[in-house]
Amino acid sequence: MNNRLLLWVPLALFAFIADLAGYMLTQEKDQFVESTMIGQPLPDFALKPAFAGLPGAAKADFTGKPRLLNIWASWCLPCIAEAPQLEALKAQGVEIVGIAIRDRPEDVANFLARHGNPYVRIGADDISEVQLAIGSSGVPETFVIDAKGVIRYQHIGDIRPEHVKLLLAELEKAK
Repeated sequence: MNNRLLLWVPLALFAFIADLAGYMLTQEKDQFVESTMIGQPLPDFALKPAFAGLPGAAKADFTGKPRLLNIWASWCLPCIAEAPQLEALKAQGVEIVGIAIRDRPEDVANFLARHGNPYVRIGADDISEVQLAIGSSGVPETFVIDAKGVIRYQHIGDIRPEHVKLLLAELEKAK
């Protein structure tokens, strides 16, 4: 009798694991990590230029008026997808400061030559130090920074055409 009962243990264990896997597959995933820095001043930073064509980026660049801070990389495919939207924002007078993550100067220059350059400055964050300090967990991410250097809004992922209006509204709120 005990031997027969032991035969059911692997089957019960398999059924438990299959049920658990089925439950986990049906749960909604939270793939985005929101920054805890929203409402906080930018941390101190001063990054060297990401390539020879533009100055680097620093906390001091974020005073006087709201700006976008775009975290991106030349090796990031969604960054290519959002390039037209960044150009559209630039065309509407938005100043965009870029931070290139773990990138080489020649790759940054090639990316901008192929996909446009919406930036007024691009800092090189070679070890993701600034990226992590502002609570960014990936590329691309875009932050609205108010005139006093406070992070007001975080957009996670690539900017799509439907997001442009929202970012303009967030910039207006940040005045």
